[in-house]
Amino acid sequence: MCFECNSSPLSRRSLLKFAGIGGVAVMTAGFDMTMPAFASNAPALLPDEALAKLQEGNKKFVTDTEACAANISKRRQDVAKSQAPWAIVLTCSDSRVVPELVFGGVTLGELFVARNAGNVVDTDVLGTIEYGTEHLHAPLIVVMGHKRCGAVSAACEVVSKGTKLDGSIGKMTQPILPVALAETDRGDNFVDKTVHANAFNGAERILTESAIVSRLVEEGKVKIVPAYYDLDTGVVDFLHKV
Repeated sequence: MCFECNSSPLSRRSLLKFAGIGGVAVMTAGFDMTMPAFASNAPALLPDEALAKLQEGNKKFVTDTEACAANISKRRQDVAKSQAPWAIVLTCSDSRVVPELVFGGVTLGELFVARNAGNVVDTDVLGTIEYGTEHLHAPLIVVMGHKRCGAVSAACEVVSKGTKLDGSIGKMTQPILPVALAETDRGDNFVDKTVHANAFNGAERILTESAIVSRLVEEGKVKIVPAYYDLDTGVVDFLHKV
């Protein structure tokens, strides 16, 4: 399917419909090991330029500015043999949080996305991020939590009510528990504050637990930014960088 720039620009609603039929790519924590180890078309973006591009895309998403996703067929061919994403996004698996739409309807090959419940930094995620920065040369890492996150809410229930979580869900929320325990405000804003803190915690863990990413940050080639997505307004708040 092909959409031309000068025909019918895509509004947010049409982008959502388009994503529903598989037109917008989501690169999850796995990656194709058959591709070349180093991308030949590394993005010519600095970390701050990549961040500005995400911010501008989010403005388009929020204001319903017409967005263009031109010639998907050609774009698919262009990126079929190599990829050079300009940003890595670690976010929640929540079905309402779709980075490719939230950041303005980006197309194939632009974002390297890792998702799990609660945007938790685990071995798989950290390896994915290292691959995205060192081998694909993505200059920006965004760790994005979101309003009313179910995984964070579950961890907060464990802390505040002693709730027991069955199966692997309990194990999944364990990395969030120290973040919830450290939050002193256990009132109405407990979950929301923990979501913010969890994004910061994830960004800090990437920096401290990955020598590869830490070196690239020190060299000024990569920036790590925690963020918060508001489900109600669609706005992404980029928090202070780590």
